[in-house]
This record gives sequence, C-alpha cells and structure tokens, in this order.
Amino acid sequence: MNLSFSPEEQTFREEVRAFVRARLPDETRQRVLQGREISRDQMMGWHQLLTEHGWGAPTWSKEFGGTGWDAVHEFIFEEECSAWGAPRLLPFGLRMVGPVIMAFGNDAQKQRFLPRIAKAQDFWCQGYSEPGSGSDLASLKTKAERKGDHYVVNGQKTWITLAQYADWIFCLVRTDPAARAQAGISFLLIDMKTPGITVRPIITMDGAHEVNEVWFEDVKVPVENLVGVENKGWTYAKFLLGHERTNIAGVGASKRELHRLKQIAARQQKHGKPLIEDAAFAARVAQVEIDLLALEITNLRVLAAEAARKAPGPESSLLKIKGTEIQQNLAELMMQAMGPLGLFYERDSDAAGEAAAEGPLAATYCNFRKTSIYGGSNEIQKNILSQQLLKL
Repeated sequence: MNLSFSPEEQTFREEVRAFVRARLPDETRQRVLQGREISRDQMMGWHQLLTEHGWGAPTWSKEFGGTGWDAVHEFIFEEECSAWGAPRLLPFGLRMVGPVIMAFGNDAQKQRFLPRIAKAQDFWCQGYSEPGSGSDLASLKTKAERKGDHYVVNGQKTWITLAQYADWIFCLVRTDPAARAQAGISFLLIDMKTPGITVRPIITMDGAHEVNEVWFEDVKVPVENLVGVENKGWTYAKFLLGHERTNIAGVGASKRELHRLKQIAARQQKHGKPLIEDAAFAARVAQVEIDLLALEITNLRVLAAEAARKAPGPESSLLKIKGTEIQQNLAELMMQAMGPLGLFYERDSDAAGEAAAEGPLAATYCNFRKTSIYGGSNEIQKNILSQQLLKL
C-alpha cells in the first residue's frame, strides 16, 4: 500500500480542514475537546451542516445518497474532523443499520429509511444487549410473536446508548423459541414512539446519562419493518457487528488525544523539567504512538475492503482490540501526567483552574474502561481471531 497522499488527496484535506474550521460551532468543539457531554441538538446539528454541504453520509456510495468517497478520502475526512474537535457522526444509523438495510433490506425499506439516515432526520439506537446476553448475544430472550400483519414484542434491552434521544431502534428479537439459539433470531426496526416502550436511564460511574434500559411491553411492530427473512437475523447481526467494531477503532480521535497528551505532558513538571522529557514517561507515549500508527494502516486496509463491497473480516476484531486498548492507554497517561489534578471529575462544571481547564480526565478515564467490553468484549474478539485466522 502506498502510504503517501496524492496531490488531489492533499487538496481534499485542505478543503475538509477549511470547512470544519469555518462551520463547526465553537461551543460544540470546546465540549468535545474537553471530554464534556454534547447534546442531541449539537450532534444532529453538526450532521445536518455536513448534509447541507453534501457530506452527510461519508461512508456511503452515491447510489444511496452518500459521497462515494474511497477509503483514503473517508480516512482524511474523519482525521480532519477529529483533529479540530468535531463530534463523531453517530454510527448507529450511518455505520450499523444503514449498511444492513442496504445489504438485506427490501426496496421499500431502502427508500423509506436510508435518505432520512443520510440527512440526520432520524436518530437511531441499537437494541442488542440484554441482562445476561452481552457477549453471548445468541442467548437473548426478547421475543416477537407474529400476529397477522404485525409482531408483538416483549422483553428488555440494556446498555442502550443514547436511547433517550432516539427516534428508532433496530433490535434483535427471538421469533422462534424452538429453534437453536442463532437460528431463531430476527432483525426488527422499531419506532421508539410506539406505545409500550419505556426508556429508563442508567447513570454510569462518571455521572453521565449515556446508556439506558429499554423495555418492550406488547409493542406492536408492522411486519414490513422486518429486515430480510424471519429467523435469519443472526446473519445480519454479524454483518453489522463487523461494521461496528471497525468504527470503534477511532483512529482520528486517538490521534487528537495523543496530541493533547503531549501538550499536557509538556506543561507538567517532574524534577524541574517537563514531564515529556522524562525517559520512562516518554517511552510509554512513544509506544502508544507506534501502536496508533500500526492501527491507522490496518484501518485503511479494512476501509479499502469495505469500499470494495466486502463485509469486514477478522481484521475488524483486531481494530476493535487495539483501538480500545490505545484509547484506554491514552486516558491513563493523561491521568498520570496530571497527577492529583487529574482527579477533577465534573463533566459540566464551570470551575476554573488548571484541573478544570484540562476537562474531566477522571470521568473520561472511568468512561473509557467500557470500550474493551462493548461491541463484543476484547476477550471474545481474541477468540474470533483465533478461530478465523488460525482455523482453530
């Protein structure tokens, strides 16, 4: 692979950089850079600004209203957006359910849902995990019984990210209790305004309301919202998880946070000199930077495969493992660099001072402990790699 960018690609980078710096609201940028929560309006507002510019679906083909960019252009776009502090485009529509509908949905579903996802007109969330069914997702118990022209859904989903904002949820449900675990699952699209749906917040240890429980009590879902074939949802779920794990890698955001780490370490003192000049600390920073470069190259390879209409392979598990480890290492090193000042925890405090200026590092550190669990725990991903690459 040629790792140098062509003149056209460099020109595109400058175009993206100029747009982001001119149009990204400063309040949104500052909140992202300091690790503070951003609102639904701020997330959707940025997506809509990109839509107005024709960049609302950077990973989609032109056939479905996307930009038609190749892997390199997608990478440059994400890198420049992350570097300046733009919020990441929500993956639930663009990178998860959107590709599933493209690959397995019928024409009516494509016409109904894809344009609204691309234009940020609908906010989606993911209904996979349940109490007792996380990494062992095939053991899920939420059931959907067909009754005429609709399904009746009953059950509970948990750890549902940003469900409090969502217009729609895509769900794995059990439609054949008698079949073996993977064979009796279907993939439903459910309007969150449907009677019988209850969203209950889960406040995480960093004080944030990011995840939720979602309860379904006799929720009626039209049969037309079934994606693909009944009882074949496990196939679609695996396809989606490959895209999710690729997205979790977060190379652009990690590059931004690496730069932030170096700035913090340059300001902090140890034995009368900047911490970044301490040999032991500098070695740890260098190791993270090396790992991030390797991840970046691997990510480009996977994006190139996706652009060729190939489903993500075992490399997506590798991206998920290394990407989340790097995110956690960066958060830990920032805490170490700040010392006791790193214990500042308030996500939305207006407090002044050196600790507050760096943002809620302790809250970010705690929040990032989950990255090696969601999307399939890293231990499970290592098993997948062993099975697929070593043919065990």
